[in-house]
Amino acid sequence: MTRIPSDVRDMIEQAIYLPMAVSIFNRDLAVIQQSPFKLHRPYLSIVEESLKLVQKDLADVKRELQKRNIKVHQVERDEAFTLYSFIYNGYEEKHNYFNPRIRNKVSEIMELYLFKPEK
Repeated sequence: MTRIPSDVRDMIEQAIYLPMAVSIFNRDLAVIQQSPFKLHRPYLSIVEESLKLVQKDLADVKRELQKRNIKVHQVERDEAFTLYSFIYNGYEEKHNYFNPRIRNKVSEIMELYLFKPEK
């Protein structure tokens, strides 16, 4: 049984997924810049804007986790699972995440940022 409320757990999961999205967007920027597109600018603009939004949200999540004294650490990784340790209110919980689930969730998040209407 977990002691972590669902809203805090959602925030913790954002702290797992958002850095991955940032990493992928950065890699995609490098690929776009080196690709043989005739016009790089439209693609770069879309990815750069999405990257800025993800970075802003990641900073907000990190700030909130720090304020609440919540820590998230990757403990172990193999081909199928990644084990994370969450420290919340002095209690440590370990949760296993299925790597394809992580990949799918990061993909969903990236789509949200790529196609998110401007604020």
